[in-house]
Amino acid sequence: MATPSALLNVMIDAARKAARGLARDFGEVTELQVSKKGAADFVSNADLKAEQTLFEILTKARPGYSFLGEERGMIEGTDKTHTWIVDPLDGTTNFLHAIPHFAVNIALQREGEIVAGVTYNPISNDLFWVEKGKGAFLGAEKRLRVAARRHLDETILATGIPFAGKPGHGQFLKELHQVSQKVAGVRRFGSAALDLAWVAAGRFDAYWERNVQAWDVAAGVLMIQESGGKVSTIDENDHDVIAGKSILASNQDLHPQILERLRAA
Repeated sequence: MATPSALLNVMIDAARKAARGLARDFGEVTELQVSKKGAADFVSNADLKAEQTLFEILTKARPGYSFLGEERGMIEGTDKTHTWIVDPLDGTTNFLHAIPHFAVNIALQREGEIVAGVTYNPISNDLFWVEKGKGAFLGAEKRLRVAARRHLDETILATGIPFAGKPGHGQFLKELHQVSQKVAGVRRFGSAALDLAWVAAGRFDAYWERNVQAWDVAAGVLMIQESGGKVSTIDENDHDVIAGKSILASNQDLHPQILERLRAA
């Protein structure tokens, strides 16, 4: 059985407590007070309450760490070497439509490097967690490994589709055309955090998306690496996956094949 460290236990506890409120509100979409952040991009009271819970627990456990959250942005701490990177509800649109595919996402960055992460779906009770150098796990018993498929025509890929108000529709359609004619299927499930965790678990063979944020992918990047996979940006002149705006994650064999297709778009 895998035993999380004290640090991971803090992160897991925070994720579970934040998820309690989400689980209570899940499905009660007509009762939620919702405000628009932008076209087809919503933030609910549940979102804000979950981030507040995460902020309180994490900052109490590690005073001085900086905190980067999707809703409140960057809060500089006295310890400049550590930053919590948090998405309290990745998959907000799914949540608001009572689709049980969303997650609380937490990562810890130390001196510019992700060293720990948690991705938790409170509806399925899937708890993915990872620590640098110690592996990635689902729950207490299952170690994550990326799928071993080597040929594109056997693979299922996940992606994100730009929605209303977001750029890149034309680029996405070109990439989809390049990829979809070579693979067994493409899925769009609506949570980048879970897409990455599922690649790490071997459920998806790969995942790509543009216009992602650090809080979407930070935990998942480490999960892919610790499960034997490879992560990069899509664009040749951009090498920082966390700070960059694009991502491709897969096993080692598929990565160059998919990257070639995406760059041909």
